[in-house]
Amino acid sequence: MTPVSIGVLGIVALLILLFLRVPVGVSMIVVAITGNMILSSPGPALHKLGIDAISLTQNYGISLIPLFILMGMFLAKAGLGGALFEFINYFVRRFRGGMAVATLGASAGFGAVCGSVVAGVSTITSVSVPEMIKNKYNPGFSAGVSSAGSAVGVVIPPSSALVVYGILTEESIGQVMIGGIIPGFFTIFLLILTVPFALLWKKDLAPAGDKTKHPFPWDKLKLVWAVPVIFFVCIGGIYGGFFTPTEAGSVGAFASLIFAIAVRAMNWTVFKESITRAVRISAMTFLIIVGGQLFAQFLARSTISAALGSYISGLDVAPFIIIMLMFLIYTVMGLFMDEMSDLIILTPILYPIAITLGYNGVWFGVLSIMMLILGFITPPVGIVTLVASSISGVPSLDVFRYQWMFWITIGISVILMVIFPNIIMFLPNMMFK
Repeated sequence: MTPVSIGVLGIVALLILLFLRVPVGVSMIVVAITGNMILSSPGPALHKLGIDAISLTQNYGISLIPLFILMGMFLAKAGLGGALFEFINYFVRRFRGGMAVATLGASAGFGAVCGSVVAGVSTITSVSVPEMIKNKYNPGFSAGVSSAGSAVGVVIPPSSALVVYGILTEESIGQVMIGGIIPGFFTIFLLILTVPFALLWKKDLAPAGDKTKHPFPWDKLKLVWAVPVIFFVCIGGIYGGFFTPTEAGSVGAFASLIFAIAVRAMNWTVFKESITRAVRISAMTFLIIVGGQLFAQFLARSTISAALGSYISGLDVAPFIIIMLMFLIYTVMGLFMDEMSDLIILTPILYPIAITLGYNGVWFGVLSIMMLILGFITPPVGIVTLVASSISGVPSLDVFRYQWMFWITIGISVILMVIFPNIIMFLPNMMFK
């Protein structure tokens, strides 16, 4: 049996294990060890498992992930998600659909200081959807707005997905993270523009605007100022070369802790809960990363990536068609799994092909995550939509029914980024100049 055949069988075995609901990290480790045993022998394969697992988790860059997750936990406990929603809603409530706009704005703001898409959708949905329904918004539309906006938060730094992509591909983590800024906020802007068009299509999705005068929400301003400050300190520090990404994560986590203490949202119980949840999410993420790296090394040893790259580059097909098919694969996988699992499974296979075709690695990474976002809200099993449905109590079919407009908008945003690569590459190209 040739090494390439072993690599193909490894991919098939991985898909079977995932279908049987074996955890993603465990599935990749089992396939990688078994494949390496066949390619060499059991002794070296097991020895390599121990060495690689230790060396990877000692990687300085990977410590950024728990720091960003912890930052999001502290800020969520401080009530920042709800404060963002209510503060933005003060300015837009007089317009029809204003609460939908406030939800999208809060999604962008919380995404800018939270490293987890699930934490983002959980926080924003629990705050915004009950308020929208209470104000006579259509329940499916309310949850659809929340899930679409929260899904886009995965590409806004700090983003664990962007960090993992940088680690897997050895692209500059700083440039990959900075590359997500314009695409993330640009897509949120397009989603906001979609709201009035949705109301033209069906006016009963939202009531008339609230013309009542309300006092300025000074109490919310005392919380929301932390979003631009922490974001610009962390991401601006990376962009200007003042911090490494890991140092930025440390500063952000510490600043978030001080902020939570200052607004009296932190006590010993909350602190322990935040640490415990961050540790659990980080441990799960590390297991997936270790499995992904071992699986990538197995694929490299089987030479399947090189063989695929050579085969595809020799096809009489425009590289643009191939890259779009690759992005479609990301979208389909986004239907079933979270962003970490998708990236770690697909990146070792598709990244070398994209580079062989001459595409920039930072551009490919950001667009890959954008395509995952489409999968997150695609029926019947878009993972972010299902989370929003579960938290809000709105049936998933109702959420999907009113979410299709936002799906199209995100698709248009992706097409614009393909046509105009500088939407992604402008800021990374300007770094350190």
